Amino acid sequence: MTWDAVHRRGEVLRDVVDEVNSRRDGRLPMELPGVVETFGDDLTLIAALQLRWHTRLAGRIERAIDDEPSDLESAVLTGWLHTAEELAGVRLVLDAYAAEPSSAQMRDALGTARRKEQVLLAAMAGRASASDAVAVRVGATLEERARARFHPVAAPRHRGRADTEHAGPLGVLVSRIKSRLAA
Repeated sequence: MTWDAVHRRGEVLRDVVDEVNSRRDGRLPMELPGVVETFGDDLTLIAALQLRWHTRLAGRIERAIDDEPSDLESAVLTGWLHTAEELAGVRLVLDAYAAEPSSAQMRDALGTARRKEQVLLAAMAGRASASDAVAVRVGATLEERARARFHPVAAPRHRGRADTEHAGPLGVLVSRIKSRLAA
């Protein structure tokens, strides 16, 4: 993949994340410009969103552990919740497609990703090792506790879009420049 293709893929994925975080309806925005051309199908886009979620989650948990090194379990729950708040639309899409996958391949991919996430939660909380047979069960319990505190009701402002939506073409351009600089 060329640098231009990687850059374009990143731009389109940021647009997708912005859109799902704004809409919070659990649907993939396949109608957005560039999505079909860049990702091709829903499975590839779901995989990219899953990777975005997992990467952000791991980073948030590490930061929370830095802040709360004496209470690993609380740090893991805080990290999960902050990630879910930041990527609420992404979480809703992943949950919706896990509940009703469009194919067996998607079901398997999302199931594997969820088990890996649960192992991560258990290991980062110090409750199991990555090779422990109980890690998935322990991680699932931690995930349930974090989800109980997650209430994705109101859509937050994301990357200044709400401020510039009615500002005309110049405002939209400024917003896009700001979002690219921030990324």
